[in-house]
Amino acid sequence: MKAHWMLTTFLSFASTAGAAVKTKAVDYTDGTTPLQGFLAWDDSAKEKRPGILVVHEWWGHNQHARNQALRLAKAGYVAFALDMFGKGKVTTHPKEAQTFVAEASKDPKTMDARFQAAMGFLKNDPHVDPTKLGAIGYCFGGGVLLNEVRQGADLQAAATFHGSLKAQTPAKPGAIKARILVMTGDAEPTIPPEQVDAFRKEMTEAGAKFEIISYPGAKHAFTNPDADKAGMPALAYSAEADQKSWAALLAFLKDVFGS
Repeated sequence: MKAHWMLTTFLSFASTAGAAVKTKAVDYTDGTTPLQGFLAWDDSAKEKRPGILVVHEWWGHNQHARNQALRLAKAGYVAFALDMFGKGKVTTHPKEAQTFVAEASKDPKTMDARFQAAMGFLKNDPHVDPTKLGAIGYCFGGGVLLNEVRQGADLQAAATFHGSLKAQTPAKPGAIKARILVMTGDAEPTIPPEQVDAFRKEMTEAGAKFEIISYPGAKHAFTNPDADKAGMPALAYSAEADQKSWAALLAFLKDVFGS
């Protein structure tokens, strides 16, 4: 399916050290499905920079995803928070989120097409060095990202926060191009230790370069300040794990991309 996009809704945000973080909402499509993403970059930097995709939680393309794109832009990257469900498909209700996930994931080709459409947009952005691409994913989005990586996605870096580690199709030896950073909580009920162990075994056998960080006491969705509002015992925000995992991400990206 061919992707099309256009830019809408221009906003500008000032940040520290004289930097000017700018954003654009991006309307694009996967075939006939309308999608909306969010692009953020530091306009004070004149050289091309690494581009980072942000893959949202099961709630859809919400403010949490956009906030991560802004944080990445302030750190010197060009970030694009993509849309896996369709424009306007955003919720705070778990049952509706489950419906969105089921609808998007019933055909793996749809998931791949939507990821690739976003990556194509980011790669062609004039602020981006197309040879330096990475992605981060949260919860559902982490699972989406890792399955793309298993298929050999053309990324140099892939990092997940409280993301599913189950494989739709296990990685074959030599297939993975990206360096991988997985950040999870040791009190994570939806990603039990056996799932982490199975992922570690899979990545080792595939010859991937990866690291797993487990944060003590952290539950699912530990990076989302609104996690507790969902009324689900498995979900809880952890300011400490959020801060430490973001610092780990920035160190990881710096190590991969150099600056």
